[in-house]
Amino acid sequence: MEAWRGQVEDALREAVRSDDAYLTEVASHLILAGGKRVRPLFAIASAAAGGADVTDEVVLGGVAVELVHLGSLYHDDVIDEAPTRRTVESVNARWGNLTAILAGDFLLAKASEIAASLGTEVAGLLAATIGRLCEGEVGELRTAYDVGRTETAYFSAIEGKTASLFATACRIGAIVGGLSREATEALTTFGLSYGMAFQIVDDVLDVTATEAELGKPAGHDLVEGVYTLPVLRALVAADGLRDRLGRPIEGAELTEALSLVRSNGAVTGALATAHDYAAAAITALDPLQDGEGAAWLRGAVDQLFARVAA
Repeated sequence: MEAWRGQVEDALREAVRSDDAYLTEVASHLILAGGKRVRPLFAIASAAAGGADVTDEVVLGGVAVELVHLGSLYHDDVIDEAPTRRTVESVNARWGNLTAILAGDFLLAKASEIAASLGTEVAGLLAATIGRLCEGEVGELRTAYDVGRTETAYFSAIEGKTASLFATACRIGAIVGGLSREATEALTTFGLSYGMAFQIVDDVLDVTATEAELGKPAGHDLVEGVYTLPVLRALVAADGLRDRLGRPIEGAELTEALSLVRSNGAVTGALATAHDYAAAAITALDPLQDGEGAAWLRGAVDQLFARVAA
């Protein structure tokens, strides 16, 4: 599957080309900064896992999903006032919030244009996914600093803001590849389950990894009042944690809160839930033929937990 990465990169750069050189520069900023391109590769691997040829249209389907992801990052960085992204200056820091918002909108528009060229089903699916991303983010914002946030609210938010896009990447690859309905549903389930596991692992790393490992300050979600699965479980198990949360924290308070989250089994429990989702993702691939595509998708699941082990 890695052989397709170069084609993905070329198609991404071409997709955001505008008659306005300034807009092209801004819209290309994070593309040129690099990235794993997991979502477009999921679309490609999904088509291959169902026995389809990887056509230019399959690649474009994956590119549409990646453009939605990138557009959401432009908007997220404005919300978070982030100074950097992917080791480079963020768009909002370099060009200002208004330009970042408009460039993010431009990326979403380009994604929608590509989706429309691939048929009404793909266009409708991508539009619905953008809606789910917004719902997930709003759900997270509404529960900021809420020590009473439920796991149900957490799972709903991460399904919208993260897992839905992985599911859509797989589904678009299947649709454009002309796969059967059974294979399409199986791959969609894989993507959704993978995305849930991915976000839980990411949330665990936020409270267990170092700043050097994360590329950002440890405990960023705690500082922002985003109480993720390990934190929610620690709130039940750890004496004193609830008194420290519900408001912005920093310094010694943040260090103490992170220590409480790490020391009571909440992290282990959250990882067990991530493993459950990962197992569901692997099981979803059972109806598909063995081959490079399915093997690559299974490998992506394995790599999730390598991040934690490292």
